[in-house]
Amino acid sequence: MESGTTSTGVSSKRLWAGRIISALPVLFLLFDSVIHIIRIGPVDQGFAELGYAVTLARPLGIIELICVILYVIPRTSVLGAALLTGYLGGAVATNVRVGAPIFSHVLFPVYVGVLLWGGLYLRDGRLRAIFPVRS
Repeated sequence: MESGTTSTGVSSKRLWAGRIISALPVLFLLFDSVIHIIRIGPVDQGFAELGYAVTLARPLGIIELICVILYVIPRTSVLGAALLTGYLGGAVATNVRVGAPIFSHVLFPVYVGVLLWGGLYLRDGRLRAIFPVRS
């Protein structure tokens, strides 16, 4: 008995749209966390330019990876999104502190956060019940 909706009341089209939208920031954040963990040269250079000790790259990469894993697990996705929002807020604050360009650097983490929450909003009917869009 196929009804076209999942158990949380999400149509299959909405579910797949949410998955695709969520995949974009997840892939970026996975890449970002891995390069922080393995500490490639540009990461060390970036940390130095931002005024952070390069020894913080690996712990921050591990924290970011844990948050992404929480986000991709359906049961903990809202927790992961909330934690990633905080992580991305730190990136915004850092870029503001160093006087980075607004639209390309300062707001980039905001764009990632919008994609994270937008994809989750489409995938999770319970989240839409908490924050309904009214016409």
